[in-house]
Amino acid sequence: MDPQIVLGIDIGASGIKSALVDVHKGTLISKRMRLPTPQPATPKAVTKVIVELMSQLKYEGEVVGCGFPAIIKNGVAWSAANISKKWIGQDVEALFSEATGKRFSVINDADAAGIAEMRFGKGMGHKGTVILITIGSGLGSALFTDGHLVRNTELGHFYLKGVLAEQYASNNARKRDKLSWAAWAVRFSEYLSHLDRLFSPDLVILGGGGSKKWDQFHDHLKTKLNVVPATLGNEAGIIGAAWRARPEIWRASVAPPSGQ
Repeated sequence: MDPQIVLGIDIGASGIKSALVDVHKGTLISKRMRLPTPQPATPKAVTKVIVELMSQLKYEGEVVGCGFPAIIKNGVAWSAANISKKWIGQDVEALFSEATGKRFSVINDADAAGIAEMRFGKGMGHKGTVILITIGSGLGSALFTDGHLVRNTELGHFYLKGVLAEQYASNNARKRDKLSWAAWAVRFSEYLSHLDRLFSPDLVILGGGGSKKWDQFHDHLKTKLNVVPATLGNEAGIIGAAWRARPEIWRASVAPPSGQ
């Protein structure tokens, strides 16, 4: 199989999405498949879904890129956001590789989305400090300085109004408190204010499912920051994970490798 074609997987709180990716172009070359994330999302249950996806896609390549909702160090999960706590301490790469017979490259899911946006989306060519925030069940984050990724940031996990920021300003929080997008934007503006004080970012990119509602809330954001919607939408995590899985490709890139 052409080595520039890589299977990308994005594991989320509600769905596990996958597609074949042309990692030179940053585009999907197959239909995006989605299976529900099992509840509870234990290692055994999630691995079963991964095996099922691999079977349906009939992928013939040797490497798979996977975005995973946790702090990931050397393939091991050090946290568990919106999944079972049984993942903490689990070697995710080894587990998925053994179950499928493929070599897995696993990174944090928001980092994967950020890599895709920096390489192929709104972040292309931007220097300085760029932050991607994924708006969904929580608030995922990816932080870049001059194109280089600072791995495993958890910028949805600082405290805001006495709770974790994602419990106050995520899409789940909006649904829970029955807020309109305009009312939610007031909360999210407070969140952006904290990001500004902490990092003074040159660009903030909003991704995840919530970013699809950009037209409903962007006029209500109160911030001096340069805030833009992501280009790649829900495909970003798949594309970034697949691209990061081929180190021989990103190390040879002309631009600074956003994952080194």
